[in-house]
Amino acid sequence: MADAAKDKDVIEGQDSGEEELEEEQETTTTTTTTKKTSQWRKTRTTKTSATTKTTTLTTPAKLYGKDLSEYDDVDVESLLAQLSPEEITILAKEVDPDDNFLPPDQRNSYECTKEATGPLNRKQLIEHINKQAIETPDQPEFEPYVQGKVRGKKWVPPPRDAREIEAEEQIAIDMGEEYEHALNDATQEEIIDLAAILGFHSMMNQDQYHASLLNKGQPVGLGWDGITKSTQQKLFPMDPPNSTDVEESIKRVKDDDSKLIDLNLNNIKNISDEKLEQLFAALPQNEHLEVLSLTNVGLTDKTALLLAEAIEKSKTLRVLNVETNFISPPVIVKLVQALLKCHTIEEFRASNQRSAVLGNKIEMEITDLVEKNSSLLRLGLHLEFNDARHRVAAHLQRNIDRIRKDLELRLQFRFFNNLHRKSTRIQ
Repeated sequence: MADAAKDKDVIEGQDSGEEELEEEQETTTTTTTTKKTSQWRKTRTTKTSATTKTTTLTTPAKLYGKDLSEYDDVDVESLLAQLSPEEITILAKEVDPDDNFLPPDQRNSYECTKEATGPLNRKQLIEHINKQAIETPDQPEFEPYVQGKVRGKKWVPPPRDAREIEAEEQIAIDMGEEYEHALNDATQEEIIDLAAILGFHSMMNQDQYHASLLNKGQPVGLGWDGITKSTQQKLFPMDPPNSTDVEESIKRVKDDDSKLIDLNLNNIKNISDEKLEQLFAALPQNEHLEVLSLTNVGLTDKTALLLAEAIEKSKTLRVLNVETNFISPPVIVKLVQALLKCHTIEEFRASNQRSAVLGNKIEMEITDLVEKNSSLLRLGLHLEFNDARHRVAAHLQRNIDRIRKDLELRLQFRFFNNLHRKSTRIQ
């Protein structure tokens, strides 16, 4: 026990000796105080014989000699209640509420003491501003203007480097007397043609360039500084109206005319719903019609649903076009869904309908239906979302690749089959 007590006394003596040594090593102490952004910083630098240690002590910001934390419990409403109206007005001028919901006249400290002169008259205000600008005298110039006299220092360009001048002189090309004589005697049209051949587009306008390429001669009145006028638009005659007889076409569809392969009823606006119903009712029994175009014929949801039922039972229809009509997005989904049961349709177009935007839900439904369709090769629909566009395009490309491979296999099979037949005949 006595030995342990002695050891303890030795350790405490060492600790006290180390503390005394640290106090001796603190040779200099420098204290600097700076004020920055409403906070007091105290920097203490301690230098020792081995290293220099810098410690930064940050004290909280103070207001009127007190820490800001002491104002947390202060009742602001009671303080404002003790202020007079004049003191509140002075305080409001010094404080910006920074509230976007307040009108500007309440956030602005400026108060106009003038009486209102009436409603705003823009014409009188502009006349007053112009009159005040004219009547206000100009500020006197330090040195009056005198024609031909330079006021102040005249700018003199710095002397050019001799190396630049020598480089420009070396760029000069000696083309020979024959070429120089030919260019001097050449007309303006010939020089323009030469510039067009050499590709100097910036030296001529479009009319001159295209006239030189087509060898039509330069336009009259257009030189190097000529101004190109707008080209007159070519007037093309209007397309003749669609002369297809609707009743006769419906009759031919009912009779399953073998010569009726392509039926075009585009832009016929006087087709009644009864005629369209008759046409769609005759489609399932027809076995020769392959292309049906119903662009801008006034299709509505009622008739489009009948068309969807007819598509499901069609046997030979390959192309269906119902663009520029009044079909709603849900009915377009019904039409795309009907393509799953009709394995012959390769192209379907239904863009530019009553609703310009289909929406994410409709586009995803159309995408899912298209991915289930193995016979569709082309789809005419405006899809807004990238996911739907990429998925539809990738699936259609897979369908095209599969059909091309099937066609190649069939051709190879026929080729080898014919080759085998010829070899058997020779034997």
